[in-house]
Amino acid sequence: MDEALRKQWMMAQQDQQLSEAIEREKPRLRNFIRKRVADQSDAEDVLQDVFYELVEAYRMTKPVQRVTAWLFQVARNRITDLFRSRQREAPTEPAVMTEEGEKLQWEDLLPSRDAGPDSAYARSVLLEELDAALDELPEDQREVFVAHEFLGYSFKDLAEQTGVSVSTLLSRKHYAVLHLRQRLQSIYDDFKKA
Repeated sequence: MDEALRKQWMMAQQDQQLSEAIEREKPRLRNFIRKRVADQSDAEDVLQDVFYELVEAYRMTKPVQRVTAWLFQVARNRITDLFRSRQREAPTEPAVMTEEGEKLQWEDLLPSRDAGPDSAYARSVLLEELDAALDELPEDQREVFVAHEFLGYSFKDLAEQTGVSVSTLLSRKHYAVLHLRQRLQSIYDDFKKA
């Protein structure tokens, strides 16, 4: 009987900790996701998935030590998964063409996760810098850039969804690309030297 009461008390305490963590982190996490996911419904789905994973981690008796960092990392992973699923659903023009005419996607430009600790570190640095650079963009430029480059929407589709002309969307993306090039140039140079 005592063991059952102790387990029940621990579960109640764990539920309370989870509720507090969710309430504390929800606004920041929602803003983080919405900056990267143009569709509000998709952003809410990602948010719910992240919190579901947190609850599952606790239920599987794998308590998370640094909840905030864990939540943001899971959010990044879910956003990446969303981008990948969108790319499979709607094939788009490649992000980059090599000099040999080979088509590369964004994922192909990053160091492989499986190529060892140095590559994993380089990948994480690049993704963090790209996140930071995207955060610096005005919202309208960021939304167009993310929707076109990562989600695979055409400018025509974006114009229909937003009511903004194609030429305005092209201009917004152009300014986003100019900012990202300037902002990420030093990192590119550093990696090129290494």
